[in-house]
Amino acid sequence: MSVPAPDTPKARADLRLRLVFGGGAMIGPGKADLLELIAETGSISAACRAMNMSYKRAWMLVETMNAMFRAPVVQSARGGAKGGGAALTATGEEVLRHYRALERRCADQGAAEIAAITALLGDMSGEK
Repeated sequence: MSVPAPDTPKARADLRLRLVFGGGAMIGPGKADLLELIAETGSISAACRAMNMSYKRAWMLVETMNAMFRAPVVQSARGGAKGGGAALTATGEEVLRHYRALERRCADQGAAEIAAITALLGDMSGEK
């Protein structure tokens, strides 16, 4: 049995965590990445450009997240003479912090199982 080279698809597995709440509300890696980029860039438009996402889609996700939590997660200001921008609220910072901590915990605690499942994968190169 050959061990896959580090650059083959079988060599690495990424854990992608999605929390699904009642009523269809959810948060997963895409929304978390969007929040993180808004925090880093101070802008929804800059965040969506970094993610190669349309502004309309990013704004829809922000509105969805703002509606699903008790308090908004993103606060935005329209452009104009003073410029616009966006920032995470205290709730947004807390949601992102908890989500990233849960991701790390799941990856750490599940590492052995992830490795075992990865070892059972077949040839994913498409070659027979």
